Amino acid sequence: MREPTKRAGTASLQHERHYQRAGYHIIVGIDEAGRGPLAGPVAAAAVALPLQRRDLSRLLRGARDSKKMTPAQRESLSAIIKQIALAWAIGRASAQEIDGCGIVAATQLAMHRALAALNDSGIKADCLFLDYMLLPECSELPQVSLVEGDQRSLSIACASILAKVWRDEKMRQLGARYPQYGFARHKGYGTSAHLFALRKHGPCPAHRASFAPVRAALRQGGLQLEARAGA
Repeated sequence: MREPTKRAGTASLQHERHYQRAGYHIIVGIDEAGRGPLAGPVAAAAVALPLQRRDLSRLLRGARDSKKMTPAQRESLSAIIKQIALAWAIGRASAQEIDGCGIVAATQLAMHRALAALNDSGIKADCLFLDYMLLPECSELPQVSLVEGDQRSLSIACASILAKVWRDEKMRQLGARYPQYGFARHKGYGTSAHLFALRKHGPCPAHRASFAPVRAALRQGGLQLEARAGA
């Protein structure tokens, strides 16, 4: 079931409370980070908040779409979320998996992995809250797809924050391994600096070869090699 959009704002518990009244108690928010970059994995987080806590909104004040938060705000709230959540988990799909099945299927794969890890912790979801996406392979579970869900649902916002913090750290690690691309700064997105480095150095194993700018760099590298071979 897909709910209509409403005015954007700070994430709230309005939707969680509505489904609680309908009898759902373990609501798991799921969201991703990293669908658009040219490099690195796509990450997903699954979070089950203790919805019975009356101070939940106060404790998580400021949680919203992670892209609209500063790194310091995300890091601070990430620690709080991990401390108070009933359970949380991260799933990922690699650049190679993205190339193999496409970004949408890879994002769903990362979400499935996050949910499976959450289930392994002993927390079984009654209902899933997702940011616009649905998981067809989880058809046995009620799923609520909220447009701009990371702005409208505290559960989804918390998942957005955890996924973003995890992926940013992963990109910093890749930046240390491949310093010529500046991954720590742009996190793999197609900035002018990243595109320049891609043209200069060619792709590395962390790049998504199926994305157009990386394909172009691969073709350019192949043409350069052919030119050198024929020289």
